[in-house]
Amino acid sequence: MHENTCRRIAALSLASVLIGWSFVSPYLPMRWRVPMQAGLGGLLVLVTRTSLGLTPPKLWAGLRLGSAAAVLAGVAVGVMTSVRRVRLAMSAREPFTSAPVWLGWQIPWGTVWAEEAAFRGALSSVGMAAFGPTGGRILQAGAFGLSHVIDARAHGEPVAATVLATGIAGWVLGWFAERSGSIAAPMLAHLVLNETAAAAVLTIRHR
Repeated sequence: MHENTCRRIAALSLASVLIGWSFVSPYLPMRWRVPMQAGLGGLLVLVTRTSLGLTPPKLWAGLRLGSAAAVLAGVAVGVMTSVRRVRLAMSAREPFTSAPVWLGWQIPWGTVWAEEAAFRGALSSVGMAAFGPTGGRILQAGAFGLSHVIDARAHGEPVAATVLATGIAGWVLGWFAERSGSIAAPMLAHLVLNETAAAAVLTIRHR
């Protein structure tokens, strides 16, 4: 079999595994879900021999770009929460766990690290090797969007809109990683976006 064909099969298989995992993981007990998701992300990075750019000078470039993106993400969440319809949706969203676990454990490790390592790290690396830079980014962004189908259903959100929005987010986060050469950029932006959104949900529900 042609080498490039093997690469494409491997990339599509990895994307399928990640999408399939997103349908299985929500049914796991919370105490196992986060370490398993974080471990899967790290394992995929090791298996695919993906360079995450977490050493200087790429790390500094990633932190600079990620910090700028994080500020924009925080501002965007603040603006969105000023919309009454968004606040109502947030007030109806009941966290699956306690606030400290959500903010300090689930989001940083079970979501941000796990997703960035798996999608912007391993899948992006394998996808670009198989389909080129643009094709690889489309693959990881598409898989990232489809991996949020269960989340959309769980929170009563429109599935198609959620897949599209998260797919676009995956594309942008992938661009951050490519632009800086470090996964630190999308990780920082992703972390601030999710943490500020979660904090907004908790604040609105408390009020």
